[in-house]
Amino acid sequence: MAGDMHTSACAPDGRRRALLIGGGLLAGAGSMAWARRAPMRHTVLMDATAYAPLELTVHVGDSVEWVNKDPFPHTVTCAGVFDSGSIADAASWTYRPPKAGRFPYICVFHPNMKGTLIVI
Repeated sequence: MAGDMHTSACAPDGRRRALLIGGGLLAGAGSMAWARRAPMRHTVLMDATAYAPLELTVHVGDSVEWVNKDPFPHTVTCAGVFDSGSIADAASWTYRPPKAGRFPYICVFHPNMKGTLIVI
């Protein structure tokens, strides 16, 4: 790509390349202000004794709200990581994951209710 003013920030072979814009060189994509994203809010419904969606991928710092649509309580419990306690019907609980990982969770009242929170 010699002579190109604009090159890809990431080459197809996985090597990082510099990004040239208007003759100026920007270091890595991580230092670019436009690469930052604002935290997002996600919702998981507890309905018909199930979590929907069953698996959710979010970023560190996003918020996830579990909303109970069933007429009885549920929990959102990942042993040793997070535990909502009892969430009454028509109530909700919000969690903001502080670290990346894969976190399977259950409802302690209904162990057949299973979900997974993936944090990147």
